[in-house]
Amino acid sequence: MDEFDYVIVGAGAAGCVLANRLSVSGKHSVVVIEAGGKDNHIWIKVPAGFNKTVYNDKLNWGYETAPGPHIDGRKIKFPRGKVLGGSGSINGHLYVRGQAADYDTWAQLGCRGWSWTDVLPYFKRAESRVGGSDEVRGRDGPLVIEDQRDPHVLSDAFMAANETLGLKRTPDYNSGDQEGTLLYQNMMKNGRRWSPVDAYLKSAMKRPNVRVITHALVERVDLDGKRATGITYRQNGETKQVRARRDVILAGGAINTPQLLQLSGIGNTDDLAAIGVAVKHALPGVGRNFRDHYAVRVSALVKGAGSLNERSRGLRLVGEVLRYAATRKGLLTTAPSHAGGYLRTRPGLETPDMQLYFAPASYGGGRYGTTMLDTVPGMTLGAAQLRPESTGHVKALTADPTAKPEIQPNYLADQIDRDALLAAMKYLRKLLATPPLADYVIRENFPGPDVKTDEQWMAHARATGSTTYHPVGTAKIGTDPMAVVDPASMRVIGLQGLRVADASCMPTMVSGNTYAATNVIAEKASDLIPQT
Repeated sequence: MDEFDYVIVGAGAAGCVLANRLSVSGKHSVVVIEAGGKDNHIWIKVPAGFNKTVYNDKLNWGYETAPGPHIDGRKIKFPRGKVLGGSGSINGHLYVRGQAADYDTWAQLGCRGWSWTDVLPYFKRAESRVGGSDEVRGRDGPLVIEDQRDPHVLSDAFMAANETLGLKRTPDYNSGDQEGTLLYQNMMKNGRRWSPVDAYLKSAMKRPNVRVITHALVERVDLDGKRATGITYRQNGETKQVRARRDVILAGGAINTPQLLQLSGIGNTDDLAAIGVAVKHALPGVGRNFRDHYAVRVSALVKGAGSLNERSRGLRLVGEVLRYAATRKGLLTTAPSHAGGYLRTRPGLETPDMQLYFAPASYGGGRYGTTMLDTVPGMTLGAAQLRPESTGHVKALTADPTAKPEIQPNYLADQIDRDALLAAMKYLRKLLATPPLADYVIRENFPGPDVKTDEQWMAHARATGSTTYHPVGTAKIGTDPMAVVDPASMRVIGLQGLRVADASCMPTMVSGNTYAATNVIAEKASDLIPQT
């Protein structure tokens, strides 16, 4: 049986960081166990390849949510990366830290050491960024953050319309203060996706004390009493084990980490009984506290702007491919969202509660959830509540590790969430009618002008809203009875030799895309895990 000092489960946004940081001294051996394969798919490195990878069955787990009781009983596709780099190899590569208040809230909830002041040094350590203030931005970290290489005229018009409505341009939304309208920053280097593999894992794999095992599905964490001793995994039809001299570290994300804990006998006793798994360590919070951003969109037909719909067909597409090959600019460097904003939907809020998304393109049915651009020139505006009150769960439905778990986000269960989205949808329509954005609008085509009343808007939200692929919270850090992970050590509460460091650890949702926060959880965890 192979033995390593640290056994890391998952090679995604967190696992790649941990593999690098825990091996850099050369004193300790590290193995990373990944269920997916290599990140050598042609579309992974091309930024616009998001539409080619996010629903590719070879690159993701192919999950979907359980029927949503507050979204007309719909199931929603819920892709998560199953490849080196995890979801960081197939996501929209936007870099969003969130608000300073997000992390201060964590500290107030009992997670001492996780305030904005505490995590800012890790944000800076992680990134290599040109622009912004030295007080808040890093200059020589492994994660390369670039501005957009080829901003679109419609993005400028979107921001100008926001300014007309009183939302000023923010010089750097990643400073801790988000409020304003903006162009999104991207995890790219010289026009190519800069994934966690590029940033962290490739250099770690060159070290003699690091091993990466792919196509290996971890079936359980092995326990000896209250101590984790290693993991059991399956590869090419063969069951294998790896022992951990120091720690097993779970970095599978907000879906796979709670499922693996449950399959290992760690979790809510009722959940374990339901799947016939013996309770080895009762922790009621495992799989609970699931949170995700739920987005609703509107779109319009446009004129005179050269939308991405026009540039993605025929000879113009050939030209874009040649341009990308020669300059690393143009259509193929784009992300799902180009511009955006952060605003308050009601008086009395201390900070913004809504994130806006904008793309100079329209999609089939008006949704990003399709992989096909519409056949007519268009643009899409979207909104998602930053800190949803609605919470759900992740549960293993069987003791079979190959079976998909139940994912129930419980979108729109809370009235606060519904009220915020209603205000945001009305704001998006107002933007379409505000110059200079209005100068490009032919007409709103999704949901269309027939949607007018609050009831009609909410029907639109229930029928068409979707995930933004930001699941968090299912093994949260904290000190309350539902906490799963100790915020001071990242150790699973009540156990030895088992730690968690990924998006599942977030006690509450951060204000925006979750990659940056996950990255910082792993960066900080690498310092909290003893290496002496």
